[in-house]
Amino acid sequence: MSKNPQVAAALAAATDTSAMEIGIDILDRVPQIFKEQFPEKRALVVADENTWRAAGEAVYGYLQSAGVECEEPYIFTDPHLHAEWHFIEMLDERLYKTDAIAVSVGSGTINDLCKLCSHHQSRPYMCVATAASVDGYSSFGASITYKNMKQTFTCPAPKAILADVGVMAKAPREMTAAGYADLAAKIPAGAEWIVADFVGAEPIHDAAWHISQDGLKAALSDPEGVAALKPEAIAPFVEGLMLSGFAMQAARSSRPASCTDHLFSHLWNMRNHTYQGVTPSHGFQVSVGTLMMCAMFDQMYKSDLTQLDVDAAVNAWKSADQVRHEAEELFRGLPFAELGVTEVMAKYDDKEGVRRQLNLLKDNWLDLKAKLQAQCYTFDQMYRSLSIVGAPVKPEDVGISKAQMKADVPFVRHIRRRYNMMDLGLRAGLLDKWVDGVFGEGGVWEIK
Repeated sequence: MSKNPQVAAALAAATDTSAMEIGIDILDRVPQIFKEQFPEKRALVVADENTWRAAGEAVYGYLQSAGVECEEPYIFTDPHLHAEWHFIEMLDERLYKTDAIAVSVGSGTINDLCKLCSHHQSRPYMCVATAASVDGYSSFGASITYKNMKQTFTCPAPKAILADVGVMAKAPREMTAAGYADLAAKIPAGAEWIVADFVGAEPIHDAAWHISQDGLKAALSDPEGVAALKPEAIAPFVEGLMLSGFAMQAARSSRPASCTDHLFSHLWNMRNHTYQGVTPSHGFQVSVGTLMMCAMFDQMYKSDLTQLDVDAAVNAWKSADQVRHEAEELFRGLPFAELGVTEVMAKYDDKEGVRRQLNLLKDNWLDLKAKLQAQCYTFDQMYRSLSIVGAPVKPEDVGISKAQMKADVPFVRHIRRRYNMMDLGLRAGLLDKWVDGVFGEGGVWEIK
């Protein structure tokens, strides 16, 4: 359904989504897409009070006018609505009583709720995106808080997606900035995937890589237009967000779209972090994590790894029992303590594994460095783009002190088994040096 060959190829590689349309003033296309993808089915529009006003009421009207049988819309009214299990239970109860197809009208929260609840009822659903705020519209899996832990639950992506850029351009400016930041995170995330592929921890999925990365920098190239909420500037990065989701479908993993940049946000959510009385948006927290990782790569390049003392690093590498004990102590008393231990142990390497990785690093550093520099923006480059669109550019912008951000590094490294550049830095005995370079004297986030 797209004239863009990259999108058409992405749809062909996607495992869940069959149709997607992006355009301006195209809400009236919803009934046609619905009939094509869900013939003879009834529709249940799901929204919150804001998204009902923005597009839900219009979508409901178009569906009825086109002869699609509709159930009474399900509108969340809780002002504190978020992707939490309580709301899953509420929507599950409603969907259980019908065989209608959910039509999610909203952004990240509404979409994730519909995604998981539709999966619980063993049926597909349709997504009508109302804000350019997240990459999760087209991704498989729903990010939901369950038992105080932010978890990704496996479930299919929407079968059909419609994104009206005219509606998105009218969304709150901060939502658009959050989505831009979420897309920008794919820059350092891609660099970390290069690292994981390099050491053999997680090979790059070729199709997913090209879907998510080939047009990424072009999609991010007009931050001024995005800041001005110009639909023609928003459309390319909305497409980029959707492509990220298709890449995740192709890889059956979130690896193409996120790495350590997202883990800071996940950690803060797991701690129930709030700033000025509210939970900072996912994209805003990711903005800070993205800049952190760009700064970390800048520090990494300062190390001459062709001179790495592999023997010393291997001799200093701790045993599995030592790493487990340190993780238990680090997470003691936290509600997600088990996660912190389980995930870090899943990516533990013995001394011979570390030696192999470090010899590979030492022997091929110049080539690897060139690839990483070609992929990843510098801190200054990323800072410029994010600041123009109005996304956070320092930890304090989301209520985190620089000292706290630095202290969070070991926690972040423990909560996901996904191999990242911090894992390589730890094995090389250089992680602390790189972190100090970010937060120490003269660092981009110097702690005074």
